[in-house]
Amino acid sequence: MKQNFFHIAVAVTGLLLCSAGATFAQEGTNKLIRKGNDQYKKQQYADAEASYKKALERNNKSVAGNYNLGNSLYEQKRFDAARAQYANTLKVDGKKEVKADANYNIGNTFMEDKKWEESIKSYKSALKANPTDEQARYNLAYAQAMLKKQQQEGGGDDKKDNKDKQKDKQKDNKENKQDEKKEQDKKDQEKKDQEKKKQEEKEQQQQQPKPSKLSPEEAKRLLQALAQQEKKLQEDKMKKVKASPGTVEKDW
Repeated sequence: MKQNFFHIAVAVTGLLLCSAGATFAQEGTNKLIRKGNDQYKKQQYADAEASYKKALERNNKSVAGNYNLGNSLYEQKRFDAARAQYANTLKVDGKKEVKADANYNIGNTFMEDKKWEESIKSYKSALKANPTDEQARYNLAYAQAMLKKQQQEGGGDDKKDNKDKQKDKQKDNKENKQDEKKEQDKKDQEKKDQEKKKQEEKEQQQQQPKPSKLSPEEAKRLLQALAQQEKKLQEDKMKKVKASPGTVEKDW
C-alpha cells in the first residue's frame, strides 16, 4: 500500500475501499477507484489519475481516492502534487495505518527532491505510527546519512546561496575598488596637468624681458632729447615750406 523509495513499487489494494454496506453513491466511487487500481497495475498512471479524480468528484473524503491519486502522481514524478494528496489523506483519516503509509510516501517525495531534513521528519512520523516498519527505518537511516554527507561536504542550498552571495559581494567590492582607483587616477592626472600648466606659465614669464626702471636724471635727459628732436622736426618742416617755389604773376 505504500511506496518503497528503493523499489519504486506501490501495491494498490482495496483495503482502503468502503465497506460492503456502502450506499449506491459510494459504490459508484468505489467502482471508479477499482478502475483506477486496474489502470495503475498496468502502469497506465495518467489514466489511473483521471479515474481517481472522478472518484473524488463524487466523494472528496475518500481515503483510497486521495491516497491512490497520490501514488499515480508519484509514478509520474509529480512529487509536489503527490505530496499534497498524501497530506489530504491524513486530513481525511487519522488512523495509524493511514498515518504510517501516507507519511512514508511523503518522505519518499522529499527524498526524490533531495530534501533530506524534510524526509527524515516524515519517516520519523511514519515510524511513530508504525514502529515495526523496517522499510521506513531503512529509508530514515539513508536520509540521515545523506544529510550528514551533505553537511560534511559543505553542501546545501543555503550554503550555496551564501557562497554565491559572498562571491557577488566580493565582485561588487572589486568593481567598486576599480572605480575608486579610476577616479583617483583621474584626479591625480588633473592635478599633474594643472601643475604642469602652472610651471609652463611660470617659465614663459621668466623668459619675457622685464621693463627697466629709469632714474629721474635719465628720464629728464630723455625728455630733453625728445623735445630737441621735436624742435628739429618743426624747423625742417618750415625750411621746406620756404624753399617751395611759388607762382608769381609778373606785372609787365
